[in-house]
Formats: sequence, C-alpha cells, structure tokens
Amino acid sequence: MRMVINVYHQNQKCWKSSSIYPLLSNLYLLQSFSLQSMKKEPELESALSRNRRWIVNNQIKNIILRCPNQVASVKLIQKKFKTLDLQGKALNWLKKYPCCFEVSLKNDEHYCGLTKQMMSLVDEEESLKDTQEPVFVDRLAKLLMMSSNHRLNVVKLNELKRNFGFPDDYLIRIIPQYPKMFQVVNHGGRKSSMEVELTSWNPNLAVSSIETIAQKQGTESCFSCSLPSTWVKSIGRFEEFNSTPYISPYLDPKDLMEGSNEMEKRTVGLVHELLSLTLWKKMSIVKLGHFRREFSLPDKINVLLLKHPGIFYVSNKYRIYTVLLKEAYNGSELIDKDPLVVLKEKFGELMQQGLHEYNRRHYFLNLEKKRKKGNIPVVPRMGRSSGISEKDDRGDELRGILDPEERKKLYRVLFDDTGP
Repeated sequence: MRMVINVYHQNQKCWKSSSIYPLLSNLYLLQSFSLQSMKKEPELESALSRNRRWIVNNQIKNIILRCPNQVASVKLIQKKFKTLDLQGKALNWLKKYPCCFEVSLKNDEHYCGLTKQMMSLVDEEESLKDTQEPVFVDRLAKLLMMSSNHRLNVVKLNELKRNFGFPDDYLIRIIPQYPKMFQVVNHGGRKSSMEVELTSWNPNLAVSSIETIAQKQGTESCFSCSLPSTWVKSIGRFEEFNSTPYISPYLDPKDLMEGSNEMEKRTVGLVHELLSLTLWKKMSIVKLGHFRREFSLPDKINVLLLKHPGIFYVSNKYRIYTVLLKEAYNGSELIDKDPLVVLKEKFGELMQQGLHEYNRRHYFLNLEKKRKKGNIPVVPRMGRSSGISEKDDRGDELRGILDPEERKKLYRVLFDDTGP
C-alpha cells in the first residue's frame, strides 16, 4: 500500500489524465482517512483482548454441555478448534484450565467434562436467565421495533443472540410465552426464511438510551463525546454533527432521504442503541453488516463508524473488525455491568485461577528438571524469593523468573501447543 501511494505522489502530474488517477486518488484518501480514524487506544484494546480466552472457553463449555452426559471427547473438541480460531492440540489447551475442565483417559482416548465449580456457575447462569426473562423480552422487542417491517430473520438473529444475552433456546423459552408481543412467521416456506415478528408496538419501549439519560437530566437528547482534548479537529466535527436535532432510532426512516445528514444522524443513533443493548457494548462489524437491509444501514457501515471516533471505537484486534461504544467504558472497564456480565466475570476469575495453578505447577516441574541436570543447585523456597508472585494471576504473563534464558524455556513449556 505505502509503495503504491509513493508511486502515486511521484507521478501525480502524469497520471491526472489517466483512468487510473481517480482510483489512486481515492486509495490515498482512504489510507489517510483510515490512519487518522484508527488511532489505537490501549485501554479499549485491552478491553477487547481481555475476554478473548473467556470467549473460547465459553464456546468449549457449550460444546461439552450439548454432549451426552455432558462429557465430550477431546477429538471432538479438536475438530472444533478451527471454528474457535485456535491452533495446536486441544488437550494442551484444556489442561491449562484445570478449574474449568476435567480431563480423563478412558480406553486410550481422552474425554473432557466440566468441574464442579464450573457446573455451579452453569446452574447459576441458568437461574439468572430465568429471572432476567423480562429484560430479554424488552430487549428483543426493541430490536424488532427498530427494524424495517418489525421482523428479523432467525438465522441472522442467532448470530447475535449471545451479544444480547439471549438464551440459546429463546425461540421456545421466550417467544411462545408472549404471543401478544411476538410470533414466528415463515413467508418463504424455507427453514432459513423463518422470522421473529413483533405483534404489538409498545411506546414505552420506543425510547433510546440517549433519550432516557436526557429525560433524567432534564436536557435535550444528544450524543456524548469521548475524545482527548488534543483531538481538536475531531471534536470540532463532532460538535457540528451534534448541533443538529437528535433523531430516534425508533423513528420510521422511510421519510428520510438516503445519504442525507438526517439519515446519517438516525443511523448513528441506531448503531448506538444496538450497542447499548448488548452485554459488552460491542459488536462485530461483519455481523452488524448482515442486518444492513433490516436496519436500513449504509453499504459501507465501517466508513460511517470511522467518521465518528468520539462515539465509536473501531478495532481490528485478532483481525476481526469490532465496534465498541466508547461512553460505556471507563478506561478498560465497563461502567454499568449487566448481571450476566458479572456472572461471566466469575467464569473469567475461575479460568485465571486454574491457569495460575497450571503455571505454578509447570514452573516447579521445570525447576526440578534443571536441578536434576545440575543447572540449579537448590530449589528456592516458596515465598518472595520463589520467583512467583501474585502478579502471575494474569495467567499468560509470568514475571520474576530467575533469568532470561530460563524464562524463554518456561514460555515454551507453557504456551507451545506442539509440546507434549
């Protein structure tokens, strides 16, 4: 990319009359726009990466729960590794979390179940989902109220059900219980064309999170800006955008002209509202784009998001473009945590506890091997001089190890999935 831009600059005069000039000109503007708008914010990047391991282990947990007797063969989990965006041996990964997963050997084949601690959290989660049912009902109704024709495709909705905290069986747990609000329709006759439809409009729910805050504060509805004071130009553009009246995402957009400032204002408000309804106040841009028709989103939704860095943060962490609602975070921490998020953080703590135990065990195994080879004459006692501190609770950051070479070898033992 950079080489192409440099060639463009060197031959700009020659190519102005050429058909390639508009393409290169747009390429240059796109690069400049992207670099300016995608400046990394470490704390928000940390918020995105923190629950990466949790997401993977939560998916493994769901795989195990769907198996007979809630025990899965490690071979089955290995087959799912690519869909979990993981490489290496599943057995090595599972053994890193002994507080979550219980690995056993039977007839020369490894099997994996959930520990008692994990099953306790699973039971707690199911109980919480029962008490949270009214919240799920309102959340689903809001999604349908924002959509065109007040219908959403079930296949597409399933892609985002965990973002909104919906139980896996929401179609049979929630929809039949509220016939005055929802119904399942299938106008196409195919399984893939099944849709959830809103049957009655509730004006009390047609209030966005921005409007709710404005009502409480007795002010006009407007967006809040989360930008450093040094971003003068971006703040100026935000203030100009925010100076026009707020348009509710629950307003029917049919009277708004496509490409107009009013339509952009409504679209920004709609994405803001969608993110505010999610558990973690973030969403994959690819998955958001799947609802382009249903929510009247522009073809290039990513360009729209990048135009508003005071409201949204766009990251390509793990090569997955994600949009995050900036006002929902204080540094890397969510400000208002949904009860399900609090429970999932317990899961994360259990993961870290198991990973810490795994790290400690392999640390001392490695020291013992070194001692037998005569490289370390005395195994250090537990305590401050042992080379392991409470900081190791972060799991994949081992500090205080004796020397750099020892540290490199220890990392290979801990994190090389190709190892024994």
